[in-house]
Amino acid sequence: MRSRVILSVLGSDRPGLTQAMAEAVYASGGNWLESHLSHLGGKYVGAVLVELDAGAVPDLERAVAAVDAVGLHVSVVPAGEAAPGDRVSLLLELVGQDRPGIVREVTTVLSGLQVNIEDFETETQPGSWSGEPIFKATARLTLPDAVSTEQLRAALEAISGEIMVDFTISA
Repeated sequence: MRSRVILSVLGSDRPGLTQAMAEAVYASGGNWLESHLSHLGGKYVGAVLVELDAGAVPDLERAVAAVDAVGLHVSVVPAGEAAPGDRVSLLLELVGQDRPGIVREVTTVLSGLQVNIEDFETETQPGSWSGEPIFKATARLTLPDAVSTEQLRAALEAISGEIMVDFTISA
């Protein structure tokens, strides 16, 4: 029987960390399915979805313990069930002058509509003209059956002026 687990990783960034993770997955007979790994705040952070024989999970745990011994904290947790594939999936792109509260305001709207955030990336960078920080966000969203794209757009438009952001929604 196959099992899916998520490796959660955090440590001081240095060359070779992704290779060490890949070696641990390979050594346990696992298949690296998906990952989100990045340099964030001076640290190496992320998650890896791995599929392997259920009986090999202890082997993977031992292999990642060896990686953990060299300064990378790794935890292994069972993965959840895959989401239904027939729901509407949209891409939300948002940009505006950075200020505290943008993520809170946007996620409050999404949560209120029961919209699920499948993937969420944010960054700030200096504006090309003023040098003031610009906030950018990209989110892959899944709408519940009861919410239309137009309802989502209207709810975001209702707050866009207040938080001074522009957004686009695409399939």
